[in-house]
Amino acid sequence: MIDEILEDADTRMQKTIEVLKTELTKIRTGRAHASLLDHIQVEYYGSDVPLSQVANISIEDARTLSVTPWEKPMVQAIEKAIMKSDLGLNPMSAGTVIRVPVPALTEERRRDLVKVVKNEAENTRIAIRNIRRDANSDFKSLEKDKDISEDEERRAQDNVQKLTDKYVKAVEVVLDKKEQDLMAI
Repeated sequence: MIDEILEDADTRMQKTIEVLKTELTKIRTGRAHASLLDHIQVEYYGSDVPLSQVANISIEDARTLSVTPWEKPMVQAIEKAIMKSDLGLNPMSAGTVIRVPVPALTEERRRDLVKVVKNEAENTRIAIRNIRRDANSDFKSLEKDKDISEDEERRAQDNVQKLTDKYVKAVEVVLDKKEQDLMAI
């Protein structure tokens, strides 16, 4: 019973870290990388699909992405979708290839992005603490129902706290790495 709750908490905390990493990949660092365009949706025969399903995304150089649609008529739709995205990118089409230059970030914009990253990290820490709270309340209800002893509840809560500390440290590592990426010129 206790092990199941701990395992569930561990799994949920791991997923929370994965969500943080996914969210941080959307925040650009001034260098071109294919995952920058991952969340862009393109209208394809009446339905919205991810850009990666209608085109090949590759890196031309450090500051330029190359998007090659599978079908020639998709060039305009892809260009429009990239322009409408919140990334502030201006694609340029050259026949069937769309080049997306990634502009350099200003110092002020870098600091703003660091604030956004810190906010995401704090939200992740809150989510981890909420998972800890849920697990602890499960332990309390087990103890209240006399399914486990007070000592077992205390040990279980200590184990959840260790898990929480482990994942909060993981958030710090992810945050530090992204901050360094953002502040590197």
